[in-house]
Amino acid sequence: MSREGCHLCEVAEADVERICGELGVPWERADVDSDPEWRADYGDQVPVILVDGAEHGYWRVEEDRLRAALR
Repeated sequence: MSREGCHLCEVAEADVERICGELGVPWERADVDSDPEWRADYGDQVPVILVDGAEHGYWRVEEDRLRAALR
């Protein structure tokens, strides 16, 4: 979950893109502000990383933890 104009989101997206690229795992960006429910659930925590639809972490990418979850 990301938000336009969010510097932390840009950093997290670059990290996720690099990690997923190295592991060959597809990923997608979702704008938290495009859905009222997402905004209510995640709006104060962006960026939020979801793995298989479940919240994995927020604000910063913990690389080792994300890699373990994606394996």
